[in-house]
Amino acid sequence: MCGILGTTAVRSKEYISSLSSRMSHRGPDEREVVITKLGALSHERLAIVDLNTGRQPIQGTRNTWVIHNGEIYNHKQLHAEDLKGKYTCRTTSDSEVIVHLYEEYGTQFCDKLDGIFAFVVMDEDNGVVMAGRDPIGVKPLYYGYDKDGKIWFSSEMKVIIDEVVKVEIFPAGHYYHNEKGFVKYYHPKWDTLPAIQKDPTGLRELLTKAVEKRLMCDVPFGVLLSGGLDSSLIASIVARKLKAEGKEVHSFSIGLSPDAPDLKAARKVAEFLGTVHHEVYFSIEEGIAMADKLIWHLESYDVTTLRASTPMYFLTKYIREKGFKMVLSGEGADEVFGGYLYFYNAPSLAEFQEETKRRVKLLYTADVLRADKSTMANAIEVRVPMLDKAFLEKSIQLSPELKFPRRAKGDDKGQIEKYVLRAAFDDKENPYLPDDILWRQKEQFSDGVGYGWIDGFKDYCEKAVSDSDFKKAEQLFPYNTPQTKEAFYIRSIFEKHFGKAESEKTVFPWIPKWQANADPSGRANTVHEQTIEVLKTEKV
Repeated sequence: MCGILGTTAVRSKEYISSLSSRMSHRGPDEREVVITKLGALSHERLAIVDLNTGRQPIQGTRNTWVIHNGEIYNHKQLHAEDLKGKYTCRTTSDSEVIVHLYEEYGTQFCDKLDGIFAFVVMDEDNGVVMAGRDPIGVKPLYYGYDKDGKIWFSSEMKVIIDEVVKVEIFPAGHYYHNEKGFVKYYHPKWDTLPAIQKDPTGLRELLTKAVEKRLMCDVPFGVLLSGGLDSSLIASIVARKLKAEGKEVHSFSIGLSPDAPDLKAARKVAEFLGTVHHEVYFSIEEGIAMADKLIWHLESYDVTTLRASTPMYFLTKYIREKGFKMVLSGEGADEVFGGYLYFYNAPSLAEFQEETKRRVKLLYTADVLRADKSTMANAIEVRVPMLDKAFLEKSIQLSPELKFPRRAKGDDKGQIEKYVLRAAFDDKENPYLPDDILWRQKEQFSDGVGYGWIDGFKDYCEKAVSDSDFKKAEQLFPYNTPQTKEAFYIRSIFEKHFGKAESEKTVFPWIPKWQANADPSGRANTVHEQTIEVLKTEKV
């Protein structure tokens, strides 16, 4: 993972380097700036694959350059099958395949990429500037035009906010061409076809493949382990794979104390899987003190994002200090399978299905933004197997009857959230997880680290924001006006760092649907409970 900056504006190498340095945390290993006939490209590198020759920007076979943030998991296959070995590579980096695909296919190659990416290509010979972002928007990318009409691209908003008139989010699943503008290239079947598949066969195999391809790296790595279903499944698949190769697996968890719900569950999973387990603790006071710095990293005023990013930041800080540079995580499953507790309140199967699709499309504004920004703040790359393209096609097209959670009522024993995913890994002969973990109720990360974290931060904000100031909320923040003192406090810090170029419009607050209490904590939903027995379904 890295940080990229590209622009068609004419600026000096030194000036571009100074702007790029604002996101040096994303790539502390090396920085390189290239001035082309079309503009400038800068790259902050976190070396994960090809540690020795993967320096960027990378030049193609002619005067064509690329900068890339992300990972292309099928890069060897693309070189062999699509490019048929006709391009001599300057590196062994997965990023180089992008520039050669452009040289071979022009702009018609983004759908060939299996991975996560944000990139900019400059073709000096043909006067072409192209940029692209992965289908779900796992890797961040912002853009904007300056007063002279020149376009700027960057991994983080802070890099270009002083240069552009208006900063905007580069749309996921699109590419940009300097003559065609923005073009949508990602057209998944799940977005248009009805979800009528009733056979979940193959779900386990698809997720296993998604995890295994994401083990591609040349550095020490581990797994984030909250003790919830999603991260525990990822950890289990990794553990099986690496143990078969005689390698150990490191797992990492965080909480306010050893008694935090997530830490207790993660401890049980780690013991079951035999991982080298690390527990990290943080205090409410440390979390409060980190808010200003973390909002600068997150570039968001969303309440849920800050709540969940705080423990994630402290955890990845520890991971980096221990010498690891990459982790796998379980983001995305709650959107794909309707795992948040508010999904119990969905009025119909059809509305449930549409909400899962809407949440997947908005992931770039929420969970994957939080995962990227809070980990890259400590130069840690996070990979998210649940958002694998092939896995998404299968999962989202499954009939909502297999995913729709419902409370027990009368003779109906109910169905726990993400039932079909749990059932796919319910192997009695060779269990992936302890039964009470496999069927553990959803606990949102910011809750699971210890219920005192959210409560403590909210109490602090109640005191930090006066009643008189809060009454001015609509006047001060007419767009997405904060409705609580916690939201007001967070928004005030955001405004201090990013109060220009209409930055507030790049943020989409995470608000649970079909829930009377709009607080985004899972505990605000009436279905939240300590036991899963009431909702556990008889397996078929």
